[in-house]
Amino acid sequence: MKRYDKEYFDKWYRRQRVNSPAEVRRKAALAVVQTEYFLGRALRDVLDVGCGEGAWRDHLRALRPRVRYLGVDPSDYAVAAFGRERNLRRAAFGELAALRLGRQFDLVVSSDAMHYIPDDELRRGFPTLVQCAGAILFLEVLTAEDDIVGDVEGLIRRPAAWYRKLFREHGLVQVGVYTWAAPPIQSGLSAMEFAYKP
Repeated sequence: MKRYDKEYFDKWYRRQRVNSPAEVRRKAALAVVQTEYFLGRALRDVLDVGCGEGAWRDHLRALRPRVRYLGVDPSDYAVAAFGRERNLRRAAFGELAALRLGRQFDLVVSSDAMHYIPDDELRRGFPTLVQCAGAILFLEVLTAEDDIVGDVEGLIRRPAAWYRKLFREHGLVQVGVYTWAAPPIQSGLSAMEFAYKP
């Protein structure tokens, strides 16, 4: 069983650096700009599911100092080490409903996580992920069609079509790179704002 302990994060986030800080900053900037475009106002709050050590938090705060950030991850290590400082809570993807968050966030992020989550757990947690989204979801996933470099242990190589079907089944529509509009904002979208509309 894969363990997301200190050794794992040291290996992939410090020694081998799958995602450099500059790359994470670019993703965060992209997500912020796209969210604010569709909201028509500044980003207020972010839910980051599968957040690891909460690396997105500092990048989001650098861009929007007042943004409220909540990270969720199954790693006991990450939550113990960074939970208080970075506002991380412990839960596996399939346990999102048990957190009873009870509100929507401007931006919901799941970056480089879903392709490690088994089908049944992903399907169990996905409805709650969507319910938490008041505007935009930034869902970065690696697919069977991608040339993958980095941590392939436990990687589930699903076709891109599998993810697109899951996202459509839960009412999401693509509006940009890794970017999906949640149902609450879709009525205000123009036809050309959809990257793909079935």
